[in-house]
Amino acid sequence: MLPTLLLLVQAVAPAPAEPAPLDPVAAVRAHRERNAAAILRDLAALLELPNVSSDAAGIRRNAAAIRARLEARGVAVELLTLPDAPEAPPVVLGRLPAPGAERTLGIYVHYDGQPVQPERWTFGPWTPTLTDRALEDGGRAIPWPEDDAQLGPETRIYARGSGDDRAPIAALLAALDGLAGAGIARTSNLLLFFEGEEEVGSPHLARYLEAHRERLEVDAWLICDGPVHPGRRPQLVFGVRGITSLELTVYGAARPLHSGHYGNWAPNPAHALARLLATMKDDDGRVLVEGFYDDVEPLGAAERAALDALPDVDEALRDELALADTEGEGSLAERLLLPSLNVRGLAAAGVGPQAKNVVPATATASIDVRLVRGCDPARMLDRVEAHVRSQGYHVVAAEPDRATRRAHPRLARIERRGGYPAARTAMDHPLVERLVAAAGRAAGEDVVRLPSLGGSLPLYLFDELGDAPVVIVPIANHDDNQHAPDENLRLANLEYGIDLMAALLTIP
Repeated sequence: MLPTLLLLVQAVAPAPAEPAPLDPVAAVRAHRERNAAAILRDLAALLELPNVSSDAAGIRRNAAAIRARLEARGVAVELLTLPDAPEAPPVVLGRLPAPGAERTLGIYVHYDGQPVQPERWTFGPWTPTLTDRALEDGGRAIPWPEDDAQLGPETRIYARGSGDDRAPIAALLAALDGLAGAGIARTSNLLLFFEGEEEVGSPHLARYLEAHRERLEVDAWLICDGPVHPGRRPQLVFGVRGITSLELTVYGAARPLHSGHYGNWAPNPAHALARLLATMKDDDGRVLVEGFYDDVEPLGAAERAALDALPDVDEALRDELALADTEGEGSLAERLLLPSLNVRGLAAAGVGPQAKNVVPATATASIDVRLVRGCDPARMLDRVEAHVRSQGYHVVAAEPDRATRRAHPRLARIERRGGYPAARTAMDHPLVERLVAAAGRAAGEDVVRLPSLGGSLPLYLFDELGDAPVVIVPIANHDDNQHAPDENLRLANLEYGIDLMAALLTIP
C-alpha cells in the first residue's frame, strides 16, 4: 500500500516553480558594479588614443582598437574603406545576431574627435584623468580605482572624446558583457556602424551608406551621440537641425590705412559689416531675411504634445550661463524648432595686443544657418545672399579685382560652404514607444522626448536608407564641455549608458 500512496503523492505534488526570468537591466547593473574599475580602465585605454579627425594614423589606430574589443565579444567586424578615396577613415561595421530575433537594431557611433589645444587643458587631452567632481566645482584629481574601489556618481573622466563620442562604445561593451555573463539573450540582431569623420562633416558618409545600402537594412537606427537633458533627465531625441554656412566679406581700401590720416574719409568695412549684420535680425532675435521661415514644416500632434511636456529648464540655464535675457518668445526647445542665423566669428584687423591704429581693408563674418524640416540648404543661402543685395551690395563669389572694387562702393564676397538638411522621425512610430519604455527602465524615471536636437548631424542620410525610425540616444552629461578643452564624462552618465544599452538590447 505504501508504494502506491507515494506514487499518488508524487503525482499530485506541484511541479517545482520556474525561476523568475532575470531582469536585464538589474543583471547588467550588478555586472557594472562588480567590474566598475575594469570598465573604467578599458575606457581610459581607448581615450589615450588620439582621435582627431584629421590624424589619419590615429584614426586607424582607434578603428583597430574598437575592432579588437568588438571581436572579443563575438561581433563579426569589417573595416570598410573606399578604394578610390584612401583618405576616407574606415567605417567599423559589426554584426551580432541574436538567435530567433526578428528585429535588427542599427547602432551608430562616431569614434573621431575635435582638434585640441593641449595648453588649454588642465590635465592633457590624451591623459585620461579622474576627478572627484567637476573642475569648476572644485574637483581634484583622484587615483584610478582598484578593483574593489567605489566612486561617487559625480566623478568625472577628463579626456578628448570622453563624452563625444566614445562613451557609447564603452557602454555597449559593458552591456554586452553583463548580458552574456548573466546568460540573458538579446532580443534584437545588432548592426554596428561606427564612423571616423563625423567631426569634420562626414564627407564620405553618403558614399559609404550608398555603397553598402543592401547590407544596412534595420528596423531602427539608434544614433548614440549628444548630451542628456540639461536638467540631467534622460532623453530620446527624434530629430536634428540641418546646417549650412557662408563667409561674408565686405571691402574698403586696397590696403589697411592709418586711422589718423584716413579715418572719417576712407570707408571702414568693419562699420559697414556691423550695419549689414544688424539688418539681418531684430532686437528680439527674429531673422529679417525675406522668406527665412517660409519652408518650416509644422509639428505633428505627437511632437506638440512632447514639446508641451518638456521640463522647464530655461531659468536654470540662464543662471548657469550668466544670461540676463534670451532671444525671442518661447522656450529653448521651441526655438530649436526654428531655423537660426548665427554669427559664429568676426575678423577685421586686430584687437588687444594686436590692435593697430588702422582703417581695415576688409571685414569678414562667418555665419552658420541651422535648418529645420522643410528648409533646403541652397535655398536658404540664396535668401541670405538676396538680403545682402537688397542692402545695396554688389555680391561676388571670388576675390574681386581692382576694377570691381572701384566700380562698387558697397561690395561683398560670399563664399558658400557645404551643408545638409534637417531630419525628424515621427514620434508616433510603433517602435518608438518600446524605445522610450526601455530608456525609462534604465533610468528609473520618465524619459524626456525631444522633437529635435539643436545641433546638426547628417541623419537625413539614414532616413534615405528606408522607413526605419532614426532616434538619437544620448548618454553624455549636458555639461561635458563637448568640443572644448576639458571635455569630460560624468560617471553617473556612463552608468546610465550601460543600463540603457542593456534595456535597448532586450526590448520585447
